[in-house]
Amino acid sequence: MTQDSGAAIKLTIEDGVAVITVDNPPVNAISQAVRQGLVDAIKTVAADSSIQAAVIRGAGKVFIAGADVREFGKPPVEPFLPDVIAAIEACDKPVCAAIHGVALGGGFEIALGCHFRVMDAKARVGFPEVNLGLIPGAGGTQRLPRLCGVEKAADLVTSGRQVAAKEALEIGLVDAIAADGDLLSAAKTLGLSKAGAPLPRISEMTVPAAAADFFTTEKTRVTRAARGQHSPLRALEAVEAAATLPFAEGMKRERAIFQELRSSDQAKALRHVFFAERAVSKVPGLEDAKARKLDTLAVIGGGTMGAGIAVACLRAGYPVTMIEADDAALERGRANVDKNLEGFVSRGRLSNEAKAEHMARLSGSLDYNALKDTDLVIEAVFEDMGVKKIVFGKLDAAMKPGAVLATNTSYLDIDEIAAATKRPGDVIGLHFFSPAFVMRLLEIVRPAKTTDDVVVTGFALAQKLGKVAVLSGVCDGFIGNRILAKMRKQADYMIEDGALPWDVDKAVEAFGLPMGPFRVMDLAGLDIAWAQRKRTAATRDPAERYVDIADKVCEEGWFGQKTGRGWYVYEAGKPSPNTDVEKIILAESARKGITRRAIDVQEIQNRILYAMINEGARIVDEKIAARPLDVDMVEIFGYGFPRWRGGPLCTADIIGLPKVLDDIRALEKADPLFWKPSALLERLVADGKTFSDLNQ
Repeated sequence: MTQDSGAAIKLTIEDGVAVITVDNPPVNAISQAVRQGLVDAIKTVAADSSIQAAVIRGAGKVFIAGADVREFGKPPVEPFLPDVIAAIEACDKPVCAAIHGVALGGGFEIALGCHFRVMDAKARVGFPEVNLGLIPGAGGTQRLPRLCGVEKAADLVTSGRQVAAKEALEIGLVDAIAADGDLLSAAKTLGLSKAGAPLPRISEMTVPAAAADFFTTEKTRVTRAARGQHSPLRALEAVEAAATLPFAEGMKRERAIFQELRSSDQAKALRHVFFAERAVSKVPGLEDAKARKLDTLAVIGGGTMGAGIAVACLRAGYPVTMIEADDAALERGRANVDKNLEGFVSRGRLSNEAKAEHMARLSGSLDYNALKDTDLVIEAVFEDMGVKKIVFGKLDAAMKPGAVLATNTSYLDIDEIAAATKRPGDVIGLHFFSPAFVMRLLEIVRPAKTTDDVVVTGFALAQKLGKVAVLSGVCDGFIGNRILAKMRKQADYMIEDGALPWDVDKAVEAFGLPMGPFRVMDLAGLDIAWAQRKRTAATRDPAERYVDIADKVCEEGWFGQKTGRGWYVYEAGKPSPNTDVEKIILAESARKGITRRAIDVQEIQNRILYAMINEGARIVDEKIAARPLDVDMVEIFGYGFPRWRGGPLCTADIIGLPKVLDDIRALEKADPLFWKPSALLERLVADGKTFSDLNQ
């Protein structure tokens, strides 16, 4: 017997077992139709005397991946998920969840409402709600501690991490792991074996006692890890309610926290990131373009960046050819790749056998003719236009027609680089961020003559490498480094006016970024930005305020971590303020006749943030970035802007664009050149619109 219980639920009765299949492609999200269908199916199970047990499973590749994103930000519609789960749990016949693929968020809550759970060996379960600024809202924080204890429950709901089948069985989240291809059969067998027996209902279980100081110490840990995000701490609060309140009272507390968070600014920001991360690769106008063949790759240069790019490509399964200037440099390049891969081995993320296989796919040569059959090459040599033109002239001569020629330049004009070839349509920027095998951002920079299929090939490579790709037009610094330059100028102005580098860093890190601008400069190398400043000195607006402090630090040979001194001094790997830098700062302020003043944390944060917002708006207005969301994704995935703030332009929307514009105009009075408001920002305020409106 087969029947539909709502369009998204199918119920089949097989040998006394009701097989309830959630069929809501592509990920069986918990829509209103799914919720209603589950309620109807459970009523059928209860009413039909021929049914002895039930199995809930998912069609397609997953069990249930969570809430329906189409319902995000909308008023909830009955039946509500807690009531659906309560109906499943109250059923007087065994209900078993057959979990394959993933059971996440509300999907995992549905599984916990079942009396039994069987997992496929490759399946994963978890509560990722904190990544959307929420907590589980349908009993997840109340049932989980009863099943696996508060320690494990707190870890899972505050981190959002997913649990594989083996761990899930070990900590008691599931009752069995099914053999390959045997999931439904195993779930049916388990359900039938429990027919007529007392049924375990998690809501009726007691929570195992935790250590007396557990929640106090856990709150300290979670606060440190959350870095200003609210939802992990609120998730811990809900777990504590499970440990201290009856189930019904704990459910009320969980629901209250969930509803409070759902309308919070952080949840709005994280929803923006959720959708923007998926939209960023869908570039308007490229829908019909097809990627070129991408089987073999090459990297020019084996230094830090070149070796990092090679590792990223090797890890994605590509064969990679590395080109260097001489044998010694090539050997260093191979050693750099080996060292990076060994890091994965030491962290348990790569076996020695897999490392050997990766290294076997790395070949090296001094001859550009070795690239004659290569599909795509990434140049990662010294940041000098003359050097890059020479390299691209050699690539143009050596590589086959249709090969993609990419540069990893951080600042240089790629149109000028492309002009050094006879095939400018094949040239593109692929700007990786260091370390290239870790950082998720890839700026795909499109020169004027680059063809659509080359751009799409860049996105295809990014997807294979697991990167978040953002399309940028050509300008000095593209999207990310152009905004970074404005941030650094504000940081420079503030240290000349009265702050110290470590004051600025602490304020920026308190805002939620992982590192302040001066620590970032030390990590990247002060000489890189110094070279860029010297390169652009001739075109600098004479009216622009220029701070010499960073140049004088570089003149001392202090380039950051790699020289052991920069803004900070590095001893045993730990940074401490460089007091000699402080002397340079004070001397420069005195030389310019600046009366230094105290600059508080709020002013530091505002000036850094508003510099990012104003420049980001200019970048969108100039069509360097197609949409505000592109700017936000660059800042989050390339520069560590806190996800829970949504990116600088999302943050501006949350603050309110009229207030942002008023604040920038107030700053403009002291520095009219730097703080001239973006024309786009002014238009949006005049029209009563937001940056979000431009993402539609």
